[in-house]
Amino acid sequence: MAKGLTAEELRAEPQDELVKKLKEAKEELFNLRFQAATGQLESHGRLRTVKREIARIYTVMRERELGIVTVAEETESAEGKGDDD
Repeated sequence: MAKGLTAEELRAEPQDELVKKLKEAKEELFNLRFQAATGQLESHGRLRTVKREIARIYTVMRERELGIVTVAEETESAEGKGDDD
């Protein structure tokens, strides 16, 4: 899974891609926890990072569910950012 995913990047993704990223992040978290339990984990900070990525994905999914932000609004606002010239 890509490191350093931001909420803005996640909002640009379609719903099925978010579900895929969530599944990958949960699998990675499981593997990291297993490594921590057996004493093989080298990067303890990665646990925290993956947990935060999962929380960001859930947040974006919930925003869409509640209608706070829709995919159409997200793409329009992203396109409008580059027209400041």
